[in-house]
Amino acid sequence: MNAFTRGLLAAALGLALVACSPTKVSMRGGPREYVATDYEDVLDRWTRTEDLITLAELDNLLQATATFESWDFRWAYVVRYVEDYRLTIEQRKKLLEKTLDETKQGHHFFVAITGGERRFNDLTKPDSAWIVRLIDSTGNETAPEEIALIKRPNAIEKTYYPYITVFHLAFRIRFPQVRPDGRPTVSPDAEWVGLRFAGAQGNSELRWVLDRDLPTAPAKPAAAGAPQVIIER
Repeated sequence: MNAFTRGLLAAALGLALVACSPTKVSMRGGPREYVATDYEDVLDRWTRTEDLITLAELDNLLQATATFESWDFRWAYVVRYVEDYRLTIEQRKKLLEKTLDETKQGHHFFVAITGGERRFNDLTKPDSAWIVRLIDSTGNETAPEEIALIKRPNAIEKTYYPYITVFHLAFRIRFPQVRPDGRPTVSPDAEWVGLRFAGAQGNSELRWVLDRDLPTAPAKPAAAGAPQVIIER
């Protein structure tokens, strides 16, 4: 192999590594300068999908897609919503304050899953094939404090989370910001935060790599309590 060929291969490998490098996200607060057309890019930045496939039968046991409804995501969501529904400045202000305040109460995810037997994909059922946990790179693992099944996704959910299909079950899942002992559920030193779906058939993880050069939003203590299961609509 001559030097020119080696150079081409090295360049191709470098481009492949750049293309495969994960998109970093920041959990910091603060104002954003989004416009409505930015929503799709922000949604993509905060959404992850993973498949759990059995090689023996080439069967997709679980496909999980989740959007981390962070401060950054919610800002873009509200800007898009305000534009779509032609809300007033005052209405925008109230909606933005309300939705951003929710990020101080917990870590919120919009989740859609499919694959395997549908009847065992309902995360709100005691016989569900899967349990979901909030995890991070430091070893923290946290159970949800609320799981809400969305029985019939409405027009807004189908539009703003376009990965939903008739084959998916959709949920809103909230995890606490702070553990009962006062420690944050996502460590300030974490290099990534993720969701783990685990069960007898295997496990799958969705990860958001964190930009550690930017500070994260401060956690607000929340009262500890047993997980709630809610079915919407």
